[in-house]
Amino acid sequence: MRFGVLGTGHWAAVTQAAGLSTHPSATLAGVWGRSPEKAADMADRYGVPAYADVDALFNDVDAVAIALPPDVQAPLAVRAAQAGKHLLLDKPLALDPAAADEVVAAARAAGVATVVFFTNRFVPSVDTFLRENAAVGGWYAAHGTMYTSIYQPGNPYADSVWRKEHGGLWDLGPHALSVVLPLLGNVVDVSAAEGPRDTAHLLLRHEGGAASTLSLTLDAAPEATSFGFSYFGEHGATTLPEWDATQVEAFGSAVSALLDAATTGTPHPCDAAFGAKVVHILAAAERARHTSTIVAVQ
Repeated sequence: MRFGVLGTGHWAAVTQAAGLSTHPSATLAGVWGRSPEKAADMADRYGVPAYADVDALFNDVDAVAIALPPDVQAPLAVRAAQAGKHLLLDKPLALDPAAADEVVAAARAAGVATVVFFTNRFVPSVDTFLRENAAVGGWYAAHGTMYTSIYQPGNPYADSVWRKEHGGLWDLGPHALSVVLPLLGNVVDVSAAEGPRDTAHLLLRHEGGAASTLSLTLDAAPEATSFGFSYFGEHGATTLPEWDATQVEAFGSAVSALLDAATTGTPHPCDAAFGAKVVHILAAAERARHTSTIVAVQ
């Protein structure tokens, strides 16, 4: 399958293009970006063409991998789907639930496969953990903490405009939800509180009565970073395991998942519909944080 990469930032270059260039069943066929200069540099790095016209890229590939801000990704994903291209998307799928739903509708109308790269879900140790514990069942609580510190000199994401504007809720929230929803189920409603250093604290009520809490920030004190997820259920307590793969290897697994979905017609658990579900939860959490109310997830 021939892939075009949309995006020229750090994630596009060191993860997506790298993963595609080494995948045994995929070919990196071209690059498009909003900056022609950056697109040319990245294309030269991988020995592929740089496209000035995104529609021309669509004409020359079977699928696109998108590494762009979510509000830029969503409309381009719709255009790519309408052009009949399979979609390997980044998280969050969009910043607006309606835009996320449009991606889902366009992909379904065109009959193309979709996968959203929720990184944890394509790490073998995490995937096995979630599958095995979902089969066990009986989970009634979870707590996740993601305290990162990206605004430090030399961090490749320090100048990300959309991350500065929308914070850890939208950047880290998708990662957190991707490892909570498989065990606790769909979210019914959300309440939230703001903390120092742009920390979002969420309380989520799930179908069936389970509850989870998430604490998220991109601006933790440099010496106060933390990552961890704990789960509690009728059969005991457990924690999310450490990774046993690199980000590039995880992206390669996502590529394989898209190939499989395109070949079999069977949707992947992390398809665009799941990505849209996450966007709806995050939008409810955003409203809850600013209104100090409990907000139902539509």
